[in-house]
Amino acid sequence: MPGTVHIIGAGLAGLSAALKLGARGAHVVVHEATAMAGGRCRSYHDAAVGMTIDNGNHLLLSGNRAARDYLRDIGAAQRLIDPGEAAFPFADLASGRRWTLRINDGRLPWWIADPRRRVPDTRLRDYLALARLTFPPDGKTVGDLISCDGTLYRRLVEPLLLAALNIEPPHGAARLAAAVIRETLAAGGRACRPLIASEGLSPTLIAPALATLARRGVTVRFEHQLRGIALGADRAEALDFGAERVALDKADAVILAVPPYAAAALVGGLTVPTEFRAIVNAHFRIAPPAAQPPILGVLNATVEWLFAFPGRLSVTISAGDRLLDTPREDLARTIWAEVARLTGLPDGTAAGLPPWQIVRERRATFAATPEQDRRRPGPQTTWRNLVLAGDWTDTGLPATIEGAIRSGERAAALCFRRA
Repeated sequence: MPGTVHIIGAGLAGLSAALKLGARGAHVVVHEATAMAGGRCRSYHDAAVGMTIDNGNHLLLSGNRAARDYLRDIGAAQRLIDPGEAAFPFADLASGRRWTLRINDGRLPWWIADPRRRVPDTRLRDYLALARLTFPPDGKTVGDLISCDGTLYRRLVEPLLLAALNIEPPHGAARLAAAVIRETLAAGGRACRPLIASEGLSPTLIAPALATLARRGVTVRFEHQLRGIALGADRAEALDFGAERVALDKADAVILAVPPYAAAALVGGLTVPTEFRAIVNAHFRIAPPAAQPPILGVLNATVEWLFAFPGRLSVTISAGDRLLDTPREDLARTIWAEVARLTGLPDGTAAGLPPWQIVRERRATFAATPEQDRRRPGPQTTWRNLVLAGDWTDTGLPATIEGAIRSGERAAALCFRRA
């Protein structure tokens, strides 16, 4: 058993590590710089829309085994909406065409042979070309391996990989794209069912985790920012919180679960990703139409994914750097005009837009290029009691909820292994 484990950061990676350590009786203290847990996966009350919204829309899939185990551990698995089948409705805003992709449950992908289930206007042989992405050579981009053109690419591969990698797919690391495909499409429909936190991210993923940690005797200290780490020859010796300095005993350990730029500032010489991509989200306080699906993929539009929540419609746009300097009001009008066309709601020209909010996360994820992927460190450092966690570490996955949770689990296991 390790001594005290100090976890720096109460995002999903830090919470995941704390849950694993607390379940095994370790003495754990979580230090969070801000006033709330969750990091980039949280909910908050927004005055502009007059309701609680998420800082970003995060989609889980039924094959995200670490995330589902995490939810079961905190007693929140039932808070996810499970449609019972791997069905993804799409709408092409340019043509007005709509269809639903339906992936069969088994690993044998017979859905690609059924014109009623696969992408319209595609053929069986189109899908066979994707096999090149399943086990790619190191250092290759998606564009190195497949043609980033054609109906199947535009209607399925591009929206899937754009959402997963948060980068234009031709430039994305094929290694990360392959991991997504192996764990979703190649695993069959049982791994592809979309799971949505309809009550919000914090009520589903964060608040139940904090309650579970409290029951396990884990201390969470908010507004307790780490200012520096005293590093010796082979171990971290003390944590500097400004007004407080915490000396580390020989059995103590530190899990650094902060963003990469913060980790690099705290640990000199640490190699981390240095390029990032933005995600833009828009929220509108308005009741979705009764027939609106919980999630809708959108093509040939600014909108990429449209989510329907109780009393709210929400939009996600990946690789959104091109929209960072667009005036907020202009962006809201553009997005709402598309949402209105997709839902049949008034376009706002007469009565104005419903209450809205634009959330632009400038450094939402590391840039998932082969070059930046190579900069992702593993969990171990040269200091035997200092471990890294976060979706930006080398999890083998893109920067996702699943990757963050797996990194926390891995860091917790290392603390026990080194004790």
